[in-house]
Amino acid sequence: MTQSTELDPEDRKIITLARSARARNGVPEGAAVRDETGRTYVAGTVALESLRLSALRTAVAMAVASGARSLEAAAVVSEAAALDDADLAAVRDLGGPATPVLLAGPDAVVRATVTAG
Repeated sequence: MTQSTELDPEDRKIITLARSARARNGVPEGAAVRDETGRTYVAGTVALESLRLSALRTAVAMAVASGARSLEAAAVVSEAAALDDADLAAVRDLGGPATPVLLAGPDAVVRATVTAG
């Protein structure tokens, strides 16, 4: 297990942003991604009757819609024990298989760091 205090400051930042989105919106997940220019995109779970997206897929979609060409990293804050394969696929599509994805609990403690590949 990796403590968030051991992380690169930019990775700590996206965990903090993801955690804030989750808390602010009262949703099950918060996510943030950082693109190749250092810009961040933050999102929460979307749960409409006609549209359901995880927080991470929403953040990736926001990055794409804003013109991002790649991702440097992604973070999810959730009670979940593991990342969803579809979420990793979205990160992989934009950032490539080596893109790191951090999974943290609501307390911001990183439970896992995996690659999108």
